[in-house]
Amino acid sequence: MALARVHSRAQTGMQATAVLVEVDLSNGLPCFSIVGLPEAAVRESKERVRAAIKNSQFQFPSRRITVNLAPAELPKEGGRFDLPIALGILLASEQIQCMHLDQYEFIAELGLGGELRQTRGVLPSAIACSKDNRKLMTASENKHELELLTGQETFCANDLIQICSHLIQQHCLSPVTTKGIRFKTEVSHSLSAIRGQAHAKRALTLAAAGEHHLLMVGSPGSGKTLLASHITALLPPMTTEQAVEVLSIYSVANSSAVAPAELAQRPFRSPHHSVSANGLAGGGSQPKPGEISLAHHGVLFLDELTEFDRSCLEIMREPLESGRITISRAAAQLEFPARFQLIAAMNPCPNGCDINRYGQCDCSLQQIQRYQRKLSAPLLDRIDLLVSVPKITLSKCAADNEPDDGKERYQRICHAREQQRLRQGESNARVVGSEIEALCQMNSKTRRLAEDINQQHRLSGRGFHRLLRVARTCADMAGEQTVSNQQLLEAASYRQIVNRDDGAQLGARE
Repeated sequence: MALARVHSRAQTGMQATAVLVEVDLSNGLPCFSIVGLPEAAVRESKERVRAAIKNSQFQFPSRRITVNLAPAELPKEGGRFDLPIALGILLASEQIQCMHLDQYEFIAELGLGGELRQTRGVLPSAIACSKDNRKLMTASENKHELELLTGQETFCANDLIQICSHLIQQHCLSPVTTKGIRFKTEVSHSLSAIRGQAHAKRALTLAAAGEHHLLMVGSPGSGKTLLASHITALLPPMTTEQAVEVLSIYSVANSSAVAPAELAQRPFRSPHHSVSANGLAGGGSQPKPGEISLAHHGVLFLDELTEFDRSCLEIMREPLESGRITISRAAAQLEFPARFQLIAAMNPCPNGCDINRYGQCDCSLQQIQRYQRKLSAPLLDRIDLLVSVPKITLSKCAADNEPDDGKERYQRICHAREQQRLRQGESNARVVGSEIEALCQMNSKTRRLAEDINQQHRLSGRGFHRLLRVARTCADMAGEQTVSNQQLLEAASYRQIVNRDDGAQLGARE
């Protein structure tokens, strides 16, 4: 036949859009053209396909070859269409025949010798392929990703010859053995490596129990980074669905795929403060997920928060609320998931002096105010917990010999998370403002206290609702149905306000 149709998929953000590769051979002067909005890498596939077919012991037809990538209005990028184009040429020239071609989809880049090479975004393509009742065939280098899926039949090959031998049923390939996602069961949940800092440990526990955002303020060496590095050990493990989402993001980002053993804990991303806006939020000419998407269902830790470019920090305001980031380009509008938990750390002043020893700080009032204004009020309003981390003396470190029952703490966190899931279907930090007031059951005395706190600190509507969310988490950790005065006051202690008039340092406790 002079016309062949092969199924493939394009990668558009997190979506694997179906693409039909149509190959037509006609009489006329030999030429090879590709239409259907191909970008440079797709147009260059002509030379890769030509050499791969010749070096795989096939004949490259000396005819007019037209390849159409449908739908025509969808931009096509990458070398993922090399394999379906080569197969279309071999089918149209009747060098191979396959009666069950519609059962398969093909994604792989071709080397000049006919070998198949790894392609990004194979995992979401395999999931979408399975939904359309087709079997994906791709390069063996993508096998480690396909092994994580269950209930899906996929095939991997080393070169073009193996693919053709399978299609003509000469040497059939064996389906990829799916192993599923394995989770470690032995993880240390202890905070014994952190001496002192009982207040900060409590805040870290509440952050894990309610998925709250946390900002720690303290001088260098006080333990902020060490505290943040322990947050993933306190978080409950991801579900299989969440793990697949995370792996799909890493596959689309072309990052090293997360090994199954590493999925014992949620993602922990800690970009340097020199990161660009595109690196943090995602983007580029061909938009890819940024750090906030790579931290999906996990933690984004920003150390030295005030050293980040302010435009980068302001980008996070919408994703902190919505759990997704939308990147608009002239050709398309792409959406990436970004349900991350923000954990941040900063110094109280430019010199990083201890927040409890103001007399030794050489910073002027204007310098402190200018330093703190690097964080906008709307961004701070989206942070649930703000805790001071003072420097601990050696004598206090030596006196802190109490055993840390990390297992008991972890069980209470998991129990609180499960209670939240059964009650409202998500964590407390994700409950919308109109619902959190109904969930925070309080008596008349506690409700009057909440109103007094709101007036005293002049909280915004968002800030007041975040206060209630933290109070609800405190009650869940205590196993109580109603919010008490003590829990409301504890939540208020984490809602410190930046005093821009008298220069009081951020995070200083009254």
